[in-house]
Amino acid sequence: MKRVLTLLALFITTIGPFQFANANANANTGEVARAQFTSAIEAREPVDKVNVLSNDINKIYFFSELRNLQDQTVTHRWLLAGQVMAEVSFNVAGPRWRVNSSKALQPGWVGDWTVAVIDGAGAVVSEYTFKYIEANQ
Repeated sequence: MKRVLTLLALFITTIGPFQFANANANANTGEVARAQFTSAIEAREPVDKVNVLSNDINKIYFFSELRNLQDQTVTHRWLLAGQVMAEVSFNVAGPRWRVNSSKALQPGWVGDWTVAVIDGAGAVVSEYTFKYIEANQ
């Protein structure tokens, strides 16, 4: 019994602090809880989900609900085939924060579009993609 208690004490002192520190690190990590491309925003929420958009439509919105990114400037970075086409930044004031940005699209800008959500340190938190295609496809 004494040996079991000794091993248990050793386990708690060796592993316990690691688990506690690790849990705190995860609690402070920002994330994108929800995100989607949409044709419009109403009452701070997306009205639909767009994965493919034809080039006879010239505007799209990106909605994201951010968690644990308060007191940071978060950016929606719009990319077409890896080239930065726009950046829209937001000051996040609370632990749950909804933001959206929009992009006016030119008919010739067909291809895979990505929005990268960038935190205040410049790290990519998440990325989301939609296809912009020729209207006759």
